[in-house]
Amino acid sequence: MKEISFNLNFELRQVRVEPSETILDVLRDKLGVKSPKCGCERGDCGACTVLLDGKAVRSCLILAIEIDQHDIVTVEGISRDKLSALQEAFIQYNSFQCGFCAPGIILAITELLEKNPHPNLMEIKEAMAGHLCRCTGYTPIFDAIMALTGEDK
Repeated sequence: MKEISFNLNFELRQVRVEPSETILDVLRDKLGVKSPKCGCERGDCGACTVLLDGKAVRSCLILAIEIDQHDIVTVEGISRDKLSALQEAFIQYNSFQCGFCAPGIILAITELLEKNPHPNLMEIKEAMAGHLCRCTGYTPIFDAIMALTGEDK
C-alpha cells in the first residue's frame, strides 16, 4: 500500500491505496463520494467522470496512485455552497430522468464552459462524446446548455 495526498473538492485528503485501485475505487469505497458511478469499467459510458486538474477524465481508467499531489473535483465540489448555473439550467429544462449519467455530463460540460463560455451545439456534442444517457435522448440536455450559454441550435 502507498499513501497518497491530493485535493478532493478543495480539501486536502490522504489515503492509503493499493497499486491496482482506481480513482473510482478510492472515491466511492474509501472516501464515500458517490457521485462518480461505476458503469462500464472501460471508460465507455462517462458515468465515472471527475475533473483531474480541471480536465474531465474517466476515473475507472486511472490508477489512484497517479493522483498524488493533484486536484480532483466531483459534482459535489462544483456545488459546495449552492447549485451551479449549469445544474440550475438542467433542473429548469428537466434534463435528467434517472440521474445516473448526470454527474459525469455536468463535469464534462463544466470543463467545456471553462474553456469556451459560448459553445455551439457541435462543440457541446463533442464535449459529451462518450457520455451515455439512456433516458433523455439528449435533447433536453442540449436545450439546457444552449439556454445557459445564450446560443442558438
